[in-house]
Amino acid sequence: MKVDIWSDYACPFCYIGKREFEKALQQFAGKENVEVTYRSFELDPHFSNEAQASAVQLLAQKFGMSEQQAKEMMGQVAARAQEVDLAYNFEEMVPANTFDAHRLSHYAKTVQAANEVTEKLLRAHFIEAKDLDDHQTLLQIGESCGLDREELTALLQGDRFADDVRRDEAFAQQLQIQAVPFFVFNDTYGVSGAQPAAIFSDVLQKASEDSLSAEGKEASTTEACREDHC
Repeated sequence: MKVDIWSDYACPFCYIGKREFEKALQQFAGKENVEVTYRSFELDPHFSNEAQASAVQLLAQKFGMSEQQAKEMMGQVAARAQEVDLAYNFEEMVPANTFDAHRLSHYAKTVQAANEVTEKLLRAHFIEAKDLDDHQTLLQIGESCGLDREELTALLQGDRFADDVRRDEAFAQQLQIQAVPFFVFNDTYGVSGAQPAAIFSDVLQKASEDSLSAEGKEASTTEACREDHC
């Protein structure tokens, strides 16, 4: 079985959804036969934080709310993250463009380090409050996962794997994916958002039994990030 997961390192629900899916996968009897592929999706491809605004300030500006309201909204997301043992640090989180982080994850796929790099990128952003737009940060993350320093430096100084990021995003458009995280099981069953582990367990079981209709089905939730809302 294969599972394709579209996500963005700037999406708080993507990390939560990853944890819920991993919990379900760990309990799944056929987990050894499941191939998981993380695919790129940018919520804001043109993001630039030249003003060095905080995450709270940006959220307040985006939705025309007060900073207090933005903090309360983030608090709700942080509480959801706590349910899967993730301690989000929204107060110190550094808003960043994630394009180079996605390029790094594609390079990691070529050296069988995608899962570890994906995990460390998400942790760096949401828990450790590191800047994913900073090449030194990405270099350190790559090296901590055993990636070659010279290869990493060349990657970050050039545009290698940019086409791979764009292909994933074009594929998402083809599938009409408008929010992340988005999970596709065996090219048939789509699950949108940070669903509870029980939902993922159900889908894994159904997909393994090949009992789904050819047209596929979709489960959805509000716990997802879109280009205009998160």
